[in-house]
Amino acid sequence: MTWMIYGANGYTGELIAREARARGQSPILAGREANSVRKLADELGFEFRIFSLENRQELVAGLLGVRAVVHAAGPFSWTAAPMVQGCLDSGTHYLDITGEIPVFESIMRVDRNAKEAGVALIPGVGFDVVPTDCLAAMLAAKVPNATELILAFCSEGGGISPGTMKTMIEGAGKGGAIRRDGVIVGVPLAWDAREIPFPGRNRMAMTIPWGDVSTAFYTTGIPNIRVYSATSPKTIARLRAFRPMTRLLRFAPLRRALQGLAGKRRGPDQAARSTARIHLWGEARDGAGHSAAMTMTVPEGYNFTARSAVTAVEKVLNGRVGPGSWTPARAFGADFVRLIEGVEVHQS
Repeated sequence: MTWMIYGANGYTGELIAREARARGQSPILAGREANSVRKLADELGFEFRIFSLENRQELVAGLLGVRAVVHAAGPFSWTAAPMVQGCLDSGTHYLDITGEIPVFESIMRVDRNAKEAGVALIPGVGFDVVPTDCLAAMLAAKVPNATELILAFCSEGGGISPGTMKTMIEGAGKGGAIRRDGVIVGVPLAWDAREIPFPGRNRMAMTIPWGDVSTAFYTTGIPNIRVYSATSPKTIARLRAFRPMTRLLRFAPLRRALQGLAGKRRGPDQAARSTARIHLWGEARDGAGHSAAMTMTVPEGYNFTARSAVTAVEKVLNGRVGPGSWTPARAFGADFVRLIEGVEVHQS
């Protein structure tokens, strides 16, 4: 069946396209940058289409005959809504690689629309948030009445792509976020810090507004959720001192200027991606004192995303997911992460 990668000319979109080719898949490559999309399509021997997301009729026409689209053009706070609507209008299944809380929340709100359209909407099928979402589901199975979920990750090596940096800048002025009693609440930058027993060694980590603050609630029903990222004590202290300055990033022209600079950077090269690893830890607790903890190690985030996104779209095309809005673990099961090459899951 025909599927598409929109934003195929971006750093992660290209990795997904190359992973698809390595598996014998032939997706249509699409985006708004004609030269770069055409160049990659010619190299890989794929069909390509050029269209923007601004014009609804043009978008629907661009999706004509496409059974599923992997949306890889961020920041998704700008681009997800029109692509989701285009998919609902055209009957195209939607997958993306976002990690943005507002995007997850907006897609979960249109569950009924997706069911009526016969379309599956599955945001976050990359590193954001497949490993943590599946880890959350595994922990919830061990502590069925859990009221608190803590997730954390630690990167060893790798780097950040231009698109990821743009997304980070877009959300930086909003501070942090946690879920408390079922509701997402804003908290200051680096709101909490604690030592996490990652595989290999303990490290300090701070709360971040990771996508699981949204998705893990839909996956598990656990009402209190925090996500931590390994960060040095010095950096945590600097970020806390920087809190008053984050208000400046609410000024759109400043964000756009910084995002313009971010667009000139390069993501990690193949050598960096091949050696980097990411360690995860999670713990679920209930009100009676029962708890369970697990750890996981996965490949470098962008390599993981390419493998995971292609695996996810293969499952969708095989009819494994019904219509509606889904988190990855709800769509594919908690063991979906185990299908990705290089993943190791352990009891803590």
